Amino acid sequence: MYAVYILKSIKIPDKIYIGLTQDLERRLKEHNRGDSSYTSAYKPWEIETYIVFSNKKLAENFEKYLKSGSGYAFLKKRLIPKLPK
Repeated sequence: MYAVYILKSIKIPDKIYIGLTQDLERRLKEHNRGDSSYTSAYKPWEIETYIVFSNKKLAENFEKYLKSGSGYAFLKKRLIPKLPK
């Protein structure tokens, strides 16, 4: 299974991170340890939401979509409507 996940910074709640993993619990621990240079400045993180796919390619495509302009707009409108506009 492949999880496309959205993390929200506890320190800076307007900051989110979108990623893909097969082990969501392990990946969250890595983000909170500071293993990722991109996310270390905004730790600690919490899981806002995630979507699980059985097909890796579909998961990769959905992650890419959420990181696009229209995908991010969808995310803010449908997945995390409380994010600032």
